[in-house]
Amino acid sequence: MTYVGLARQCAIGFLLCVSLNGCLPDSQSDEKKEPNFIAGKNLVMQMDYQGAVDSFEKSLEVNPRSASAHFELGWLYEGKVTPPDPAAAIFHYERFLRYSSNPDKAEADLARQQVNICKLELAKTVSALGPLPSPVMREMDRVLTENKDLENRLAALQTQLDEARAAAARAQTPAPAPVAPPQNPTPIAVPAKNTVDLKRSEPPRPAAVESGGPSASYRAGHTTSFRIYTIRQGDTPAAIARKYGISIASLLAANPSVKPTHLLVGQTLNIPSP
Repeated sequence: MTYVGLARQCAIGFLLCVSLNGCLPDSQSDEKKEPNFIAGKNLVMQMDYQGAVDSFEKSLEVNPRSASAHFELGWLYEGKVTPPDPAAAIFHYERFLRYSSNPDKAEADLARQQVNICKLELAKTVSALGPLPSPVMREMDRVLTENKDLENRLAALQTQLDEARAAAARAQTPAPAPVAPPQNPTPIAVPAKNTVDLKRSEPPRPAAVESGGPSASYRAGHTTSFRIYTIRQGDTPAAIARKYGISIASLLAANPSVKPTHLLVGQTLNIPSP
């Protein structure tokens, strides 16, 4: 085979590879620039969740390996559409974990945790139809055990964080200076009856109470001020972090007392600078 013929075959193979979307996968930053993906994000901001689902599905028609679109669809199917579809949410979360070239650790951990939660919801629906097969029961037991382990680890981390904050507060409190006793104490004059002592000592000021803001270790490395965000119905740590362009790890570090799986409507969060 001549050099020209070999070059022609390589060019044809390259074009076929590109046309099949198998050789040049877009990065996640490029995925988020796709027009249908942008339209879906705008519809989410407008709370048109079904319209957002349609837009993200169209984005997958353009690029079936779009990890960003799969993550958004998993979040929407989990609790934003009516009725929720935990099976579809599991599918898209798992595709996100498979197609992400370099996923954010906190975002990947959140996707795995939501997969377990969706499996529990799906198991409740199936159990209402009758006895479950043994493989399904074993999978349910495994998911329940894993979810319990995650709750225990989260509680242990919260305890460690509380102890670290208390130790930091004690380290910042100065010890009282020793007071030397007077060498020649003078007798205390007793005021006459019906007289008023106008030189009264100032009442003690209350000690400052540490608020539930960011931890001392986080404040030491971040001197910029925080924005305050009030949690709304349907908010998740991942959605709030994406809205302000920050990582989930930074958001949770700035709010150590907040449980990421139990956000309360009306609760306020500290939003660090990107």
